[in-house]
This record gives sequence, C-alpha cells and structure tokens, in this order.
Amino acid sequence: MKGNILIGQSGGPTSVINSSLAGIIDEALESENILSIYGMNYGIEGFMEEKLINLGKQKQVVLKGLKTTPSSALGSSRYKLQEEDLPKILDLIKKYDIRYFFLIGGNDTMDTIYRVEKYCKNQDYDLKGIGIPKTVDNDLFGTDHTPGFPSAARYNMLSVAQSGVLARDMQKVDKFVIYQTIGRDAGWLAAATALAKKKESDAPHLIYCPERPFNKEEFIFDAKKCIDKYGWVSIVVSEGILYPDGTPVSAAEEKDSFNNREFGAMGGASVGLNVHKILKEATEYRGEFQITESLNMCAIDRAVPEDLEEAYLCGKAAVNLALSGESGYMITIERVSEDPYRAEFGKTKLSNVAIRSKEMPDDFINGRGNFVTDNFITYMKPLIGNIPNYIELDTTLMEKSL
Repeated sequence: MKGNILIGQSGGPTSVINSSLAGIIDEALESENILSIYGMNYGIEGFMEEKLINLGKQKQVVLKGLKTTPSSALGSSRYKLQEEDLPKILDLIKKYDIRYFFLIGGNDTMDTIYRVEKYCKNQDYDLKGIGIPKTVDNDLFGTDHTPGFPSAARYNMLSVAQSGVLARDMQKVDKFVIYQTIGRDAGWLAAATALAKKKESDAPHLIYCPERPFNKEEFIFDAKKCIDKYGWVSIVVSEGILYPDGTPVSAAEEKDSFNNREFGAMGGASVGLNVHKILKEATEYRGEFQITESLNMCAIDRAVPEDLEEAYLCGKAAVNLALSGESGYMITIERVSEDPYRAEFGKTKLSNVAIRSKEMPDDFINGRGNFVTDNFITYMKPLIGNIPNYIELDTTLMEKSL
C-alpha cells in the first residue's frame, strides 16, 4: 500500500526517544511504498492544527544526529483525545494521504493511537497504526522494558552513588540524604538506584516505591537503625509513594487530562521535602534532599549505548510491521538471553497497553517494603551499563597521638 507516513512523539521525553524516530525515518526512506514522511509538531495536538514537519527532506546531518539527541525533537504533547476530535483527525489523515501512523510514547500515547487506528478502521479507511514504546517509568505492559528506562535508571543510579559518597564524607554535618525520583505508579526508577550499592554500607540504604504503602513509623525506625550502624543514611523515594490510607506522601492533589496525579509541575517535589521533614522532626538531625525531577529524561551524556540501539531498532521494527500489513500493535522488547544479554522485537495489541501501568512484580521488592530483592538486581544488571567503582580510604590506618 503506497502512501505517506505520520509520526508523533507524546508525553514526557527520554534521552533515546529521538533514536526511535531516527529508526522510523531510516527504514521508511528505504521503502518504495512510502512517498512522504511527516512529523507532527507537538503531537496529535499539533496535527489538528496542521503543523507538520517534512522529515524526509531533512539534511543527512540532522537525521544522523537525531540518534544521539535527547528530548523530543518533534515537540511533545499531553493532550487527551476527545471523541469529537476523531472526525477532524480522519479528514486530515485523508487530506495528507496518511497510510502509516506511528506514535512514540507511553500508555497514554498508546491510548491515542489505539483510538485513532480503531476509528479509521470503523470508517473503512485503511490506516496501519503502530505504537513504539517509550517511558523512563518502565510501566508499559507487554515488554521486558521500555526504551529510555535503562538510561534514566543509570542516571539515577549514578546520582545516588555519587551523592552517597558525598553524604558518607559529610556525615558529621548531615546525617541523612533524601533522593527523589519520578515514578507515578511504579517504582522501577527508584529501585534501579540499588545497583549503586557495592557493599552493605554504600548508598542507598532504604528505597521506597509506590507498590508498597509508606509506613511512617517503620521508616523512622529503619532510618535511625541505619544512622546508628553507618553514621548516616541514604534514602530514595519515588514521587508516587502513598501512606497506607492512600494519601500521597507528596500531598499532591492536582490531576492531568488523563486523570493522572500531577507531581512535577504541581508541587511533586514535596514528597522529598515531606520525607525530609518527617526524619528531621524524629531525629533533630540535619539532612540533605536531592530532587532531579525531569533531568533523567534528557541526560544523553549518561545514556546506555544498548538503550540507544534498542530504541532505534524499535523504530525500524515498527515500519516493517506496518509495511507487512499489521496494525493495532505496539512494538515490544523480548529478553531471550540473560548472560549474555540478548533481546528480540515482538508485538502486543495496543488495547493491552493503553492507559495501564505495569507495577514492579512482588518478588522484586523485599518483605519490609524498603529495598529490592536479588531477583530485581538480576533483571537490571544487563540493562544499566558498567557501574563505576569509587574508593574509600582505609580509616583503620590512623596515626597514634604523639
């Protein structure tokens, strides 16, 4: 089927999302069935305003550079598609002779492409719609992991490792450090910081994920125990952690158009501050807090090379799937070997992914709910890249007083 391609990027970016875009463009340029390649400027929202970028006519230096450029080159959007938008979208799809439709994004994005593809099919318009996974949160069903997650996980792991060295050496001034990660419904990113630990005393000591209720009394007890043992404590909290009654520890109440609780723009930073306040009041110790917010979504300097490559290959796989006549699927990454790590690319129905969040499995979090298990470490090790070693002086070599 000859026709044009339409590509969009939605939701929060990643450091590798443009690598997926590059994969789509490179594969499409090789096909005689693809006439023009259009990119939506600012997602489906921009498409309805007919803001289209001709990607097929970009200079080679631009197309080559996409693979290692962070954030969303097309411009992103969090617009929730309304039923009344669908007829207009179909009219524009017909106007620009769009036959192949690709969206790169998370579960909300998969809902958008699912609804557009389904509507076109019901209106007897032949459109091949394929989703390409993207989210640093790693909360999409059907795939071993999402492109962008390994690099964001590495960003957080390195941040906690380095801030742990700082906190260890500054323990006479600050007895604790709180590090906050993004992660609305799932704690994958917070959990990934566990890879920073080489020995028992290394950061992090405590990790709290949304999959387990945050028990204030247990937290204070565990934090004090670490301080007594190591002289300090490193604590990682996911922005979406909840008290046992379901109240957000962040106290965030605002919600976005997809009914997701807003943490970043609407004061989500308060989860780190609130946990800091809890421990300070309980111990009267000074402490640090570190909130990187969306920086791990765009840190190309910490990107994992294998993550960039998998993102690129997801884009190529999406084009091949569409050209083979398939539609209504999201590309998936399927782990086929652990050591050495090897993955293949498959597919899952968009309806399995749209507006759903994949939490961490129970056996990835310990019984106390304050750290990860060996099963999680095994899952993460092949994804995160090399882990640096930081030295520690031998403090037993003290000079005796004269």
